[in-house]
Amino acid sequence: MTDERSGAADAVDSVLAALADPTRRQLLDLLAARGEATATTLAERLPVSRQAVVKHLAVLDAAGLVAGGRVGREVRYSVRPAALDATARWMAGLAADWDRRLARIKAVAEAAERDAS
Repeated sequence: MTDERSGAADAVDSVLAALADPTRRQLLDLLAARGEATATTLAERLPVSRQAVVKHLAVLDAAGLVAGGRVGREVRYSVRPAALDATARWMAGLAADWDRRLARIKAVAEAAERDAS
């Protein structure tokens, strides 16, 4: 595997691991709806502590799904869609591979049925 493909695979792995947690998915949903928010604001909407939100945001940031920017004393987080887009492209490619395989199986099955008739 090339370094570029390996890097892309690592990025997809990181995104999928980050999205595996329901709290992190909720955080992404909240940020997508609000545009940006602080960890404190996000914690008010979730049944977890602010410290837990900060840890979840760090995982999302490491996966490239959110970015935090300092505004005065606050850190405001927002969604970064590029990592999601890359993961969606990978998933679409995977789905296309399965569609091709299923189409081949269908063609073989139909040919066998015609030959049997």
